[in-house]
Amino acid sequence: MSDKHLVGALELCDLPQLYLTSLEARVDTGATTSSLHVDNIEEFNKNSELWIRFDIHPDSHDVNQVVQRQAKVKSVRKVKSSNATYQKRHVIETEIFIAGMHWSIELTLTDRSEMKYLMLLGREAMSGRLIVDPEHEFLLAE
Repeated sequence: MSDKHLVGALELCDLPQLYLTSLEARVDTGATTSSLHVDNIEEFNKNSELWIRFDIHPDSHDVNQVVQRQAKVKSVRKVKSSNATYQKRHVIETEIFIAGMHWSIELTLTDRSEMKYLMLLGREAMSGRLIVDPEHEFLLAE
């Protein structure tokens, strides 16, 4: 357990391959996979592989700011959403940086506009690395 870092219910992270920094992520042990809010997902082929382009709001406090990003699709899955319905979601693999640590995570892309936080950090991304204390927030930023 000494290899694991204590995190709170919210933590800041960077997703450098998507050019996102200081993103507030809701840490959620109830979610299997991590997810990110995106809009306007469009599939296309690149070198005979499935890719997607999508819009992101890099600043959660300014929804008028929108940037377009692209990523290779790792898979497409049926995922049970927070309202217990199933959705088809694109899964990408990307690097995450949290408090000087970095590793690769799977990220589903979906509409989280009804949620307070653009990103949800799920169990698979935390496994073997993080321990959650839901009583606190931003423990790694201290």
